Amino acid sequence: MSEEIKKNNYSADSIQALEGMEHVRMRPSMYIGDVGVRGLHHLVYEVVDNSIDEAMGGHCDTIGVSINEDGSVTVEDNGRGIPVDLHKKEGVSALEVVMTKIGAGGKFDKDSYKVSGGLHGVGVSVVNALSVHMKSTVFREGKIYEQEYERGKSLYPVKQIGETDKRGTRQTFYPDDTIFTQTTEFSYDTLSARMRELSFLNKGITITFTDKREVDEKGEFRSEVFHSDEGLKEYIRYLDGNREPIVSHVISMDNDKGEIPVEVALIYNTSYTENIFSYVNNINTHEGGTHLQGFRSGLTRTLKKYADASGLLDKLKFEISGDDFREGLTAIISVKVSEPQFEGQTKTKLGNREVVSPVSQAVGEMLENYLEENPNDAKVIIQKVILAAQARHAAKKAREMVQRKTVMGGGGLPGKLSDCSEQDPARCEVYLVEGDSAGGTAKQGRDRNFQAILPLRGKILNVEKAMHHKVFENEEIRNIFTALGVTVGTAEDSKALNLEKLRYHKVIIMCDADVDGSHISTLILTFFFRFMKELIEEGHVYIAAPPLYLVKKGNKKEYAWNDVQRDQANERMGGSANIQRYKGLGEMNAEQLWETTMDPNFRTLRQVNIDSLAEADQVFSMLMGDEVPPRREFIEKNAVYANIDA
Repeated sequence: MSEEIKKNNYSADSIQALEGMEHVRMRPSMYIGDVGVRGLHHLVYEVVDNSIDEAMGGHCDTIGVSINEDGSVTVEDNGRGIPVDLHKKEGVSALEVVMTKIGAGGKFDKDSYKVSGGLHGVGVSVVNALSVHMKSTVFREGKIYEQEYERGKSLYPVKQIGETDKRGTRQTFYPDDTIFTQTTEFSYDTLSARMRELSFLNKGITITFTDKREVDEKGEFRSEVFHSDEGLKEYIRYLDGNREPIVSHVISMDNDKGEIPVEVALIYNTSYTENIFSYVNNINTHEGGTHLQGFRSGLTRTLKKYADASGLLDKLKFEISGDDFREGLTAIISVKVSEPQFEGQTKTKLGNREVVSPVSQAVGEMLENYLEENPNDAKVIIQKVILAAQARHAAKKAREMVQRKTVMGGGGLPGKLSDCSEQDPARCEVYLVEGDSAGGTAKQGRDRNFQAILPLRGKILNVEKAMHHKVFENEEIRNIFTALGVTVGTAEDSKALNLEKLRYHKVIIMCDADVDGSHISTLILTFFFRFMKELIEEGHVYIAAPPLYLVKKGNKKEYAWNDVQRDQANERMGGSANIQRYKGLGEMNAEQLWETTMDPNFRTLRQVNIDSLAEADQVFSMLMGDEVPPRREFIEKNAVYANIDA
């Protein structure tokens, strides 16, 4: 059999069963990360990854994903369809092998897939094991085949149920609520963000995402269609839509001819932040790795060479660093690797050394060509680099001031901080409280053993629009750094955060439940995202949820966090209760603040997580940037969640 025929012969022999799946249900976190919200959505990603693999192999161009009325999810593609003929080794249909044997699938056969996605590579069988019910429908060779499963076990052999002119695979699964005890409800926004991301990373594919749980006034389901003809170039324009570019075009290249296909797109803007997003086989490698190393090497080497030759650096009295070349840069790197090796704490750091050189070389050639053909843009970029270098020196002095004032540096704590007596950071929490008045109430109501209070005066600096040295010179921001005890910047990495010195493992933002309070919370979150991202990624940042209403009648009282709870409480009290609307934390006394917002036994804390760095970057740049129209559109779209004072 020729190599070409062998590659296109996707049959039962292409399916390899690596091992059993007996303890998937017993140890689900080993396979999908966790059994919370993130793990739940990972189920969808695993199923969609199979369809994307078909698309990456050139066998599929349309994928449909829907959240059904009953809370299940259906994923359908127009690929080749999972083989259904007899698997020689297992003695059952290849479809059943794929669905009931962990690690089984065509992606382990190099002749079927050159590269494949899926962070853990566990495949659809794990989704099946963690679903109370799942149904596979295959459209292949003019026939329709079907098999159903309960908690990973087939209910009957694969059977033919009809004929068709379609081809592809449809998977429908119901997450098991005995595994996902926190929730089995899928988030539209989370899944929508991932589908958009996949459409940019795989140009030419159409992904339709539908939520059948919601029907609008026209009787239509909430739905979006994602399709990108230009791939990463469009992705860059989407991410940087709220920033002002300083160059005339998105700089991009797509080299899919080598052993390691490399696609890169970048643009420079007027901001002071660096935003680089890297992917391997559609996996977001937020810890970076060798492909990011290659990108930075190629970028720095090429720009440094051009800057030296231009003579623009002659009057600069200090060396340019790699960071200076990346200020105001938004970039995306996507590589395809046949056998990726992942490292890092969350297994999202690429370790393949052979990736560095191809990426560095591709980026270097791309930039050399662009700088040569666009001399005006080249000059603007180098001038931006020089300004970044000057600002870095100013920021270094300001940062050193912050470090001298940290408690570990012997400079003492901020005067406004009311610290706790507990010394173990894992047991300690600090409230960042809006205003001195609310801060005073919080100090009276707290448990002094483990709760610290840091009042913040007014609205902190909007770091989205500020140069780095201005950030470190801001008193409120310096107080946050000093109170938390972390150091910013090392000799190796000027942006590193030393979390080993963190004095509190819960950092809680507590602001008024009104528009101003929401704005202050967003300013603080923007600061954390831009300067203390690790704090969020490690799960240390929370938002307190103070009540909106006190419903009282006689000796009875209930707190309400929304209008529905308020009305229900009023109804329980006979419909004539006294309702007090809290416009701020200052309207509550110390006892009320404790029992509603600070008592660990009764309070509600919302942990801040980052599902997608790219989406988070886009939202923060939109909310805190200069462009008003997209911010207005966002507020109008989400106004149902806002509490607007008259």
